[in-house]
Amino acid sequence: MAREHLALHRWICLSLLLFVHAAHCFYLPGVAPQDFQNGNELKVKVNKLTSTKTQLPYSYYSLPYCHPEKIVDSAENLGEVLRGDRIENSPYVFKMREPQVCNIVCRQTLSAKTAKEFKEKIDDEYRVNMILDNLPLVVPIRRPDQENSIVYQHGFHVGLRGQYVGSKEEKHFIHNHLAFTVKFHKDPVTELSRIVGFEVKPFSVKHEYDGQWNEKSTHLKTCDPQAKRTVINSESPQEVEDKKEIIFTYDVEFQESDVKWASRWDTYLLMADDQIHWFSIVNSLMIVLFLSGMVAMIMLRTLYRDISKYNQLETQEEAQEETGWKLVHGDVFRPPSNSDLLCIYVGTGVQFFGMILVTMIFAVLGFLSPSNRGGLMTAMLVVWVFMGIFAGYSSSRLYKMFKGTEWQKITLKTAVTFPATVFTVFFILNAIIWGQKSSGAVPFGTMFALVFLWFGISVPLIFVGSYVGFRKPAIEDPVKTNKIPRQIPEQAWYMNPAFSILIGGILPFGAVFIELFFILTSIWLQQFYYIFGFLFIVFVILIVTCAEITIVLCYFQLCSEDYLWWWRSYLTSGSSALYLFLYAAFYFFTKLEITKPVSGILYFGYMLIVSYAFFVLTGTIGFYACFWFTRLIYSSVKID
Repeated sequence: MAREHLALHRWICLSLLLFVHAAHCFYLPGVAPQDFQNGNELKVKVNKLTSTKTQLPYSYYSLPYCHPEKIVDSAENLGEVLRGDRIENSPYVFKMREPQVCNIVCRQTLSAKTAKEFKEKIDDEYRVNMILDNLPLVVPIRRPDQENSIVYQHGFHVGLRGQYVGSKEEKHFIHNHLAFTVKFHKDPVTELSRIVGFEVKPFSVKHEYDGQWNEKSTHLKTCDPQAKRTVINSESPQEVEDKKEIIFTYDVEFQESDVKWASRWDTYLLMADDQIHWFSIVNSLMIVLFLSGMVAMIMLRTLYRDISKYNQLETQEEAQEETGWKLVHGDVFRPPSNSDLLCIYVGTGVQFFGMILVTMIFAVLGFLSPSNRGGLMTAMLVVWVFMGIFAGYSSSRLYKMFKGTEWQKITLKTAVTFPATVFTVFFILNAIIWGQKSSGAVPFGTMFALVFLWFGISVPLIFVGSYVGFRKPAIEDPVKTNKIPRQIPEQAWYMNPAFSILIGGILPFGAVFIELFFILTSIWLQQFYYIFGFLFIVFVILIVTCAEITIVLCYFQLCSEDYLWWWRSYLTSGSSALYLFLYAAFYFFTKLEITKPVSGILYFGYMLIVSYAFFVLTGTIGFYACFWFTRLIYSSVKID
């Protein structure tokens, strides 16, 4: 089953591509294959320094590494900037299929300050990320529990801590020698090559040489290119201390591979725990089947019997003895308290739903692969902005149903409420990151671009959608609303609003929590997540689960003669966000090794934003399901 999740992804891709006439062998801009002749120059780029212990990225040259004569930033999209990527050129230059042994990059003499900087990054287990031909650098690590099984760590550690034999004093050692391996696939006809792998084995070596230092002519005794003697271990490691001299070197080996360019990402994306994803799907489907059975029983048996009985009542005396959900027909479509706020959140939820659906479709089709670095986040932001037209339309339609007249006011609130809350939290977190001098801090120019997308595109589109929605005739209620609201009888303990809301939220969360583990792992442990085939199925299951649990509890609520279903339907499925946040806290304390308060604040701040968005999404799904259900059942009975 090692490739089943990729097989599922490809199967969905092929199914969808049958409907795309222009889907004949194309490549996205920036990710097309590049052919190299023997001796062609290969330029290695450096990316950010990352750590799972701090979650604060730093630029490569924030440490006193060797640098080229001129540091040039590569073009970055919006998603890369928000991810903290800082892609720059490096002094590492290869030539295609020409091995190199013990190339000297530079020599550095540490000061007390630079030694301290290296030690801090080693203590926090920072890793160096590099890129060659758009492939990230990985360190192959053999798994001890499985034979012939290799996992790939993204980037190599800045260094390590250890002790000399017979000493109890712990020292810091830097990885100053890199043994690169470039894997290529050769075309048998043209002899051109394509890069399909980029690996490294880092070493800490205290280099030695004779005579005076000359970067062009000095021969290292610990690594002699003329004798073809390379570094194979770290028996004499390089310490990190004040006034220590460090010589940075590297080897390059080229290996021919049978892996084709189109499949070169498979190695990075294969996961050893793919059977767990299948278990997640089966677990979610069992929940859906259980809820579907309950809904079917309610719709086909109970409701059918109720409607038949209500429609057969002939005398006034019989009508006065009615019980159950028909009894509240005169109040069930009465506008709820805080109806404006409900309209705002429903509109925002529609915007979120459209963003996720469209982004997911593009991801399943392969347009947002990891090779398109930052593409997923960029796509989500752009689609979110353009989905504003549906947010305005949805909020204004519901607002007009509630007999509202000031559509401009509700439109402005829809455009501002959710984004302003998220932007405020994001701005505070960004200020904290900026205070740590991390590359993850969003620059002022990017912040201005986000504000422009918000006010320059999203807000106008929300007003357009709201104007169109408000001009259409109002949604008519299937029954007439009483002038005086009836008294709600005392509820049983299991129909208590808080209890039913919390119970309702468990099932949608239970349908997605296994997949949520892998999503959190990819975000906070810097791993690739590209199983969008599974994710799309889980998303569909989430929609069905939210709709069904809300319908079931809404029916029970109406049968107990409680007609205040508007907000409860939203909160029933929306309460799953509470469980998501609690699970995020559990994940923080059990899976992550974050110890610094700043990193903890960032984690919970971002997870608060994610949980808030999840509340808006699931709440809207539940609301519309209950809205459809109540209109359906009350339009099916005869009411005098």
